[in-house]
Amino acid sequence: MNYKVSSAIIMAAGTSSRFAPISYEKPKALIEVKGEILIERQIRQLQEKNIPQIVIVTGYKSEQFDYLKEKYGVIILKNMEYNTRNNNSSIYVARDYIKNSYICSADNYFAENPFEETVDHGYYAALYSRGYTNEWCLKTDDEGLIKAVTIGGHDSWYMLGHTFWDENFSKTFLNILEKEYNLPETTDLLWESIYLNNIDKLNLKIRKYNDDIIFEFDTLDELREFDISYITNTRSSILKKLAKELNITESKILNIKTIKSKENNTAIGFNFTVDNSNYSYTYNTSKLTKF
Repeated sequence: MNYKVSSAIIMAAGTSSRFAPISYEKPKALIEVKGEILIERQIRQLQEKNIPQIVIVTGYKSEQFDYLKEKYGVIILKNMEYNTRNNNSSIYVARDYIKNSYICSADNYFAENPFEETVDHGYYAALYSRGYTNEWCLKTDDEGLIKAVTIGGHDSWYMLGHTFWDENFSKTFLNILEKEYNLPETTDLLWESIYLNNIDKLNLKIRKYNDDIIFEFDTLDELREFDISYITNTRSSILKKLAKELNITESKILNIKTIKSKENNTAIGFNFTVDNSNYSYTYNTSKLTKF
């Protein structure tokens, strides 16, 4: 059966704290990658395939996304629980718009347009790992139906990128989410975890892609491998200030690791290395420490 795509939901609510310090200054979805704003590229690719309704679910620094409504005619919804719940809350906020729908992450970069006007089955995009990966690895039957998922595996297809929900999947999943949303154990769950907990009732197939089609950047170091302009120009006022203070180029700042508060798990700064020296920087005090 072919399903005409009715909408695309782009989840852009998270803080992306591992992408320090750029994500402290702006949402990761609004960074420029190879000359194009990440979320704008995804919107453009969806519109090229005539997807009639594009919904952006924002949360962290939501006001920075407001211009997209006028520029692209998208619908913007705000997830007020983005900092206290996992991404199941973004699905919940957008539930009235989900039928035959793409569910996308705002921080994915698609080298080629993966979207279609009609889709024959619900699916989750997947890439292949040669050797070990700590990603969510898929086990499928002969028809490509996802039957189980394991976290970590060898020589395996793993979940990465967009997914398509047909109307039957959407109706079943949203009914489950409605029933379980207010349970304490649901708060921290990815929507994918809810799917896996009910995989016997929720049918998705694997959609395989070459590893040069879908990209995700969890850290600045990973982005630098893909867009080498970030080696010398991080677009971060914080890193530019630190480079000036240390009398180095931005390219010397490596191995950035987020520091989180023990009280509420929010990002409070980051550690990094310059040559063989280790440093930490805290946001609220702008304090640089060598250790």
